Amino acid sequence: MTGKELVKLLKKNGWVLDRIAGSHHIMIKEGLRSVPIPVHGKKYLPKGLVSA
Repeated sequence: MTGKELVKLLKKNGWVLDRIAGSHHIMIKEGLRSVPIPVHGKKYLPKGLVSA
């Protein structure tokens, strides 16, 4: 899964893009901590990052 795909999936589940800091998209959701998602073109994210 790429960073773009993960951002799209999170948006479908109620997360909102708070800001972009360099190549990291910072996602937020009410009552939860913010989550930085690295977006590097078509590069796949490691399993540990996606499952977290």
